[in-house]
Amino acid sequence: MAHYDIKEGEDFYYNEQGYKVFTEKFHLKRGYCCKSGCRHCPYGYDKKTDTFIKIDKKK
Repeated sequence: MAHYDIKEGEDFYYNEQGYKVFTEKFHLKRGYCCKSGCRHCPYGYDKKTDTFIKIDKKK
């Protein structure tokens, strides 16, 4: 696994339970989906169905 320089508040934050939660920015920096059902997954992975859903990111 590659090493990434990550910054708290930018690439991750700690939730109320003290777990590290990676941001969408970090996932995009990593460049692929790990299929762990991450809260901020920009790739549209749904762990319950083990499928990817199309995400329309028009802004």
